[in-house]
Amino acid sequence: MSIEAVQRFEEEFAPRIAAKLASQFGPTVQVDVVPYAGHGHPTRVRLRGLANEHRHPYSWPLNVSLTWDTDEIERLMEPGGAARFEHYLEATVRKMASWESARPVDFTTRSQGEPEVLIGGLDFEG
Repeated sequence: MSIEAVQRFEEEFAPRIAAKLASQFGPTVQVDVVPYAGHGHPTRVRLRGLANEHRHPYSWPLNVSLTWDTDEIERLMEPGGAARFEHYLEATVRKMASWESARPVDFTTRSQGEPEVLIGGLDFEG
């Protein structure tokens, strides 16, 4: 992926994903964009928060990183990419259920089954 595509993703798209997720969780979860740091360290959106006081199924507090497939990021730069991204943002809350089923994460209780969880290779399908 070109450095221009990485920069554009970090400036235009990742912050909007982070903002959407932050609005879903509220102040109890910190949502950050972590910039690209070289090969093997793609741009990611990280969610961190303490497990809530209710009973939770996992031992570790929320510490999840989300990354997207590079081909998917490049497709956002093509004609129709902006509309595709808007549909994706609207579907983000629904997609969280599939993220939970892929890894030992429970967003409701802000807990997970491993110290750090990476949910990678995501697409921008709505």
